[in-house]
Amino acid sequence: MNTRAILIGLALGLGLGVTASATGSPSLLWAADAVEPLGQVFLRAIQMVVIPLVAAVVFVGVARIGNLRKLGRLGGLAVGFFWVTTVPGILIGMGVMGLALNFTAPVPPPTPVADLDTAAPGVVDFLVNLVPRNPIQVAADGSLLPLLIFVVLLAAATTTLPAEKRRSLTSLAETLGDALIKLMTWILWTAPVGVFGLAAPVVARTGLAMLQNLAVFIVAVVVGLFILKALVLLPLVRIVGGMGPGRFIRGTVGSYTVGFTTTTSVATLPMMLQEAEALGLSKSNFTLVLPLAASINRPGSALFQSASLVFLAAMYGVPLDAALIAAAVLAIFLASMTVAPVPSASIVSMVPALDVVGVPVAGLGILLGIDRVPDVFRSATNVIGHMAAATTVDGVTRRRGGEGADG
Repeated sequence: MNTRAILIGLALGLGLGVTASATGSPSLLWAADAVEPLGQVFLRAIQMVVIPLVAAVVFVGVARIGNLRKLGRLGGLAVGFFWVTTVPGILIGMGVMGLALNFTAPVPPPTPVADLDTAAPGVVDFLVNLVPRNPIQVAADGSLLPLLIFVVLLAAATTTLPAEKRRSLTSLAETLGDALIKLMTWILWTAPVGVFGLAAPVVARTGLAMLQNLAVFIVAVVVGLFILKALVLLPLVRIVGGMGPGRFIRGTVGSYTVGFTTTTSVATLPMMLQEAEALGLSKSNFTLVLPLAASINRPGSALFQSASLVFLAAMYGVPLDAALIAAAVLAIFLASMTVAPVPSASIVSMVPALDVVGVPVAGLGILLGIDRVPDVFRSATNVIGHMAAATTVDGVTRRRGGEGADG
């Protein structure tokens, strides 16, 4: 995906929208509305792929976790760490963005609230609806959260099958996921045109206030990511892992830098392995934990997604009550741990959470245009989360009598 081209598309869309809004020119307002189908086609293409892609990635991820149970306590400790850091990431993202909304300018919602389905089901109805009558039907309706529940249960059942059958299903899902990732990559190459078509009409209707709000959004996400590291990851490293924050930070500078510049955990894995060894971690521990973390550990992505949800809900005028927030937390928890290795996948995989809350996915097009800045910070935070997981698991196993320690 060409980030520079996306920024150019965003700039052109913002320029057309701001000019049309400021001048009130009928021809410019018409032009801003005329390019909207470009954005809608782009969004429809993403929605076309995202349901089978998320299902395939979730299936493979859960199946792998199930297999790790056979490796004993080490895999359980690692997965437990991922869960313990993902939930605070979601809550921090929501809290920080909730405060940041006080510094945003009021804008008219791109879609009138009357046109949105924002009715929140009761707690009992919400729990009942998590179990789909027909998984194919909920997929066709775009109800991704019940579909994810079905996929998770199916993947869990798959782990109990004989090894040959289990490998066949997992291999099929992994192959399907790879093909869908390639298709998503192709679609994202059209993002410059799509972002242009999404930004122009929205900004034409909301004016300069939207630019101010996007700046507030970026700052809030970056601040939230540093809070996550300072209040969750580093304390766990110190208290549970038994390593001082200063030593940990100095020992992970390389991994943080590579994660920041490449925006991918997979590309950072070789550096993480080197620095884990330099920190004195057990090789038999970190060679399992770090690849697993690179596959499913996404605390920074979870924070970004929850902050984005609150921001978009405010932009579209969708009220968030306790039931909707609980549903969104569950959706983000599942989606963030199965973010596919494609550019801006944290945005693409937000669709289930938006669907649960009732926020239109059109807002994702604007976030795609400004995603480069949050992406580098959340990717680097994910990498630090991986290293923190390896350090913490290593500390626990050593205290339990040297399990997994090198001789």
